[in-house]
Amino acid sequence: MARRALITGITGQDGSYLAEHLLEQGYEVWGLARGQANPRVSRMRKLLTDVRVVRGDLLDQGSLISAVERVQPDEVYNLGAISFVPMSWEQAELTAEVTGMGVLRMLEAIRVCSGVSRGAASSAGGQIRFYQASSSEMFGQVSETPQNERTAFHPRSPYGVAKAYGHFLTQNYRESYGMYAVSGILFNHESPRRGAEFVTRKVALGAARIKLGLATELRLGNLEARRDWGFAGDYVKAMHLMLQAGKPEDYVIGTGRMKSVRELVEAAFSAAGLEWERYVVTDQTLHRPAEVDLLCADPKKARVQLGWEPRVSFDELVAMMVEADLRLLTDGGDPHDDSSWP
Repeated sequence: MARRALITGITGQDGSYLAEHLLEQGYEVWGLARGQANPRVSRMRKLLTDVRVVRGDLLDQGSLISAVERVQPDEVYNLGAISFVPMSWEQAELTAEVTGMGVLRMLEAIRVCSGVSRGAASSAGGQIRFYQASSSEMFGQVSETPQNERTAFHPRSPYGVAKAYGHFLTQNYRESYGMYAVSGILFNHESPRRGAEFVTRKVALGAARIKLGLATELRLGNLEARRDWGFAGDYVKAMHLMLQAGKPEDYVIGTGRMKSVRELVEAAFSAAGLEWERYVVTDQTLHRPAEVDLLCADPKKARVQLGWEPRVSFDELVAMMVEADLRLLTDGGDPHDDSSWP
């Protein structure tokens, strides 16, 4: 019988790549959605025709219990979140409810449906295995570089705070109930499916628009912020590997190499055959209230214990995104329409 996976956030970048990967592995894949009439679900089904949909909401405990009871998953991947960091200042309460409390509700749904009680011994073979999408934004104002599984958290946004809450809850349920529950502390991971509001996609789209004569400038905030950027399609494979391990543990996932936003811009405009200095304008209003200056992963544990390594380089990733947006815009596509995903 095929293994069964339930994915929250399946209509997002990571959810779509993870669903594709699990389908290739022979899984029966279910996606949690707030309603069958959700337009993002309809668009997602054009890309992922073999995915089944179950109704549920990270804000509604009862709906999550019903979803887990119906699907009877072997694995649950909690990718659902309010994930655009700048928005978390504007919608701090919603971010806390979805990105933070949503983790608690899903863990409780699994616990209730599994009949797990406090102090129960772990029996990994028959358990529902739970993956929590933690984030490098939890590190925030970093205490050391690179960051590993033991680095202290100092989040600098409501999003990072909510992710830290979910991360510690996952550890707590593992230790309190013997649940197979792990967190993947993923550093920035991008793709042509990234939302147009994120800086990597904003830069790729900006370069493509200027190349095609659809724009004359690109406005950006802090060009000196440095991040560890990788390809989302590589990172979802790490998520899956974490739930195949004999022992539940948390892992840092990244490339171990930092690039600045300025270097991102240089690579994107170079891929489009443009000189970036002629078109990019810095805008102080686009800076974060509390900036995270640098993030860089130490993925040694994942490499040694899971055998995971990133495959797509930074330059390959940026070129991939620019080329995808050039095709999209040339064909008259809408960058905000998920049905146009490559």
